[in-house]
Amino acid sequence: MIEERSVKGNTGTSGKVALLTPEQQEIAQRELVADARFRQQLDQAQPGDVLGEVTSVNISRKKGQRKTPLANGEATLLQDFGCEGDAHGSSEWHRQVSLLSEESIAKARNRGLDVREGDFAENLTVKGFAPYFIPLGTVLRIGAEAEVEISQVGKVCHTRCAIFYLAGDCIFPREGIFAVVNRGGVVRVGDTVTLLRRGEGSCDKTPQEAIDEVESARAAGTL
Repeated sequence: MIEERSVKGNTGTSGKVALLTPEQQEIAQRELVADARFRQQLDQAQPGDVLGEVTSVNISRKKGQRKTPLANGEATLLQDFGCEGDAHGSSEWHRQVSLLSEESIAKARNRGLDVREGDFAENLTVKGFAPYFIPLGTVLRIGAEAEVEISQVGKVCHTRCAIFYLAGDCIFPREGIFAVVNRGGVVRVGDTVTLLRRGEGSCDKTPQEAIDEVESARAAGTL
């Protein structure tokens, strides 16, 4: 039996109602349960708690490309700039470093995509928590030294990426996050991600128009 229902992210570009098989329904239900668990985890987390760990460190030399996992598994985060050697690093904007979880990438695989770390252009792939539930202004320590402050949750894609054209959907605009680098340091695969300070929903370095754009798209269901 195939159930017909509308599922955000499964309608592709046509806007037609998605058809879910029983297996897809079961996967979707597991994802909802996992999201609820991750939200509760972050709600209960206290400063000093370890949220998860880094599983891949990725960079690209040009914007608009998938990022490549670094073979040595480490990179330097430069204060008020971003990931050394990455095209998105800049002191002129608030999206200096991007993060996406392994759990989000697994959702894309569950929808039939052959994707891996870096394919959604995230600098740091992490696991064990859902970054998209973290409020703006939250400060995380990554590894021994680096500290980042969450500056944006989600994004609006003005130009469609290769993943979108492949699947009719891309998960990063909904579940990826961005941060500014408050303190530089080396980050490595296996490093822990620790909550230092819970944010109150704002970041001084984030333009209001960037927040408004994402919130409007989320309200309209277009992320």
